[in-house]
Order: sequence, then C-alpha cells, then structure tokens
Amino acid sequence: MKIDEILNQSPVVPVIVIDQLEQAVPLAQALVDGGLSVLEVTLRTDVAMQAIHEISQAVTGAIVGVGTVTRPEQFQQSIEAGARFAVSPGLTDTLLAASRTVDLPFLPGVFSPSEVMRAHEHGFKALKLFPAQQAGGIGMLKAMHGPLPEMKFCPTGGIGAENFIDFLKLPNVACVGGSWVCPSSAVQGQDWDQISQLASDVRSALQ
Repeated sequence: MKIDEILNQSPVVPVIVIDQLEQAVPLAQALVDGGLSVLEVTLRTDVAMQAIHEISQAVTGAIVGVGTVTRPEQFQQSIEAGARFAVSPGLTDTLLAASRTVDLPFLPGVFSPSEVMRAHEHGFKALKLFPAQQAGGIGMLKAMHGPLPEMKFCPTGGIGAENFIDFLKLPNVACVGGSWVCPSSAVQGQDWDQISQLASDVRSALQ
C-alpha cells in the first residue's frame, strides 16, 4: 500500500513506545482487537526494531510501521524488521535521499508552511504535522488547506481523547497520531483489556 492508503485504514495511529520486548505482541494485539490496525512503533528504545519484527510476524491484521526515523540506515533496517511504513519527525536532505533508495512508504514530519511546500515539491502528498499543537493545531491546518488543498496530514503531538474528533473533521486530516490509546500505565501494568477498550472507544466515538 501507498502511504495515503495506509493512513486511510485507521482514524487514529497509536504512537507506541516499547520498553520491554514481551509487551510488544500483546499490546499490538489489544489495539488491533479494539479496531486500530495501523501502529507506529517509535525508535525510542533498544528493543523497538525487534518489537516491530515480532508484531509483524505474530499479529494478524496489524499494519506496523516504524516511527522516529532520523538516520538513513534506519529505512533498510525497518524493512528487514518487517515494517510496512516509516515516519520521521522531520525531513532532511539526507532522509529524503535515503527514502528514495527503498520501497517503503514514508510519512515525513513538517512544522511550517514552508516545510509543507518543500515536501510537496519533492512529491509528498501526505505529511505528519509535528508537534501538531505547537505548530498551530487546528488553526494551522485550516489555514494551510486554502493554499495547499491537495495535502493531507496526520497531526501528532498534543492530541488526545478530548480533541481528536475535532482534528478528524478537517478536510485535510487523514488520521491523527497519539499515545492516549496506549498509556504507559496500562502498558506497564499489562492491562490489555483497558487498551482494547480505549481503541474501541475511538471507533465508537466516530459512529
């Protein structure tokens, strides 16, 4: 699938931090069981790549991607781990060049209209607005829709249960990213039922 097709699979993309490898599969399964199939595992811990591999092998229906890509070699490493897409907090020349050497859908991060325009010039139509609230949130997205109506966004950062629907109502928002559906307290406590319920609540709120 292309990146826009992946983003259209789920209204919320859980942003996941895996501290202990044994948490990976049950956490991913709980989210998928709750109705959220597109998962972003961030490269913020030493076990992240192995977690992506285990999720890709064990969790039917999961579309697992790699987040916090900041170095060019991580694209190939992500493919080898089984990632279906890659997300970065920004877009550098080095990352841009590396992304073009691999067959891996890529969602780069942007913060300003100039960065959106630069990404557009390089052929990107889907971007991560990050950190979304600090970048201007809903107001920024509304303002960018006028001059750049063809661009779609996955805003991430400062989005939670209280405001995600407001973001999803915008015509240029394909989905949102957030960690509220997999809070660290529930992950550390292995409360997979709570996480499934939080994911299910997202689906219920949109009906």
